[in-house]
Amino acid sequence: MASSTHKLYHVHGCDSRQALEDYFSDKAEMVFAEDSLIFPIEQLTRTFAGGHIKGDVLVDLSVGPLVHHLYAACEFFKHIIVLKVNDRCILEMKRWLDSRTGAFDWGHATKLHVEMEGKSDRLEDKEGKVREAAQHVVKCDLEKENMTAPIVLPPADCIISYALLDVTCKDQDDFIRYLRKFSGLLKPGGHLLLFGALDVTYYTVGRDRLHALTYDEDFVRKALAGEGFVIDDCKIKKRMNVSHHTDYKALIFIAARKEE
Repeated sequence: MASSTHKLYHVHGCDSRQALEDYFSDKAEMVFAEDSLIFPIEQLTRTFAGGHIKGDVLVDLSVGPLVHHLYAACEFFKHIIVLKVNDRCILEMKRWLDSRTGAFDWGHATKLHVEMEGKSDRLEDKEGKVREAAQHVVKCDLEKENMTAPIVLPPADCIISYALLDVTCKDQDDFIRYLRKFSGLLKPGGHLLLFGALDVTYYTVGRDRLHALTYDEDFVRKALAGEGFVIDDCKIKKRMNVSHHTDYKALIFIAARKEE
């Protein structure tokens, strides 16, 4: 199947709960734990521990109803504003934030995080802090000039974006255009913490095969520089798992600073 015939995440949607089960659960057959759970928790814990990325407002622009990448952030920001491009993600995210029956259990990821911090006695406290900080979950449209219209967001001190550009950009021009919109949400000197998959062409959720943008490290670096970002840190993790769910070759994490 050609990439052009794959479904688009933000247009056609997908089963949010199935995506969590396939890529982020603690099931024995879930082979992505080292990449989808450990890698982001490790990178964000290390990055925030440096102490120079903090403030009042953090905006999360990530794929799916993800929570685990916010554990480290909640210690350094008063408010986390979560932006989602589809309603199913919003419902799933709010189910967890409101501790509703049937919410996805992120306990395995919470345990990983507090162990990395060396604070395994703070398991319940960590989830409570995320719920307290992430009070706002807002629908966004990446094509609008103000993607959260009619809501106007306060300038952010930091943005975390986990794989959203991978699944919403049809081509590299889209990547640069959306990156420019992300930059517009940031204060001068603010930080962008970006996760993505390198050399990917598709991913599957249930029976659906969805489009993913193909790019490499050099492209991301040039795109960030072109939009006025200075890269402070970059980590590449080669794929080790075997699965037909998706075909990425490696993961990338970049911490970048918007020039003042």
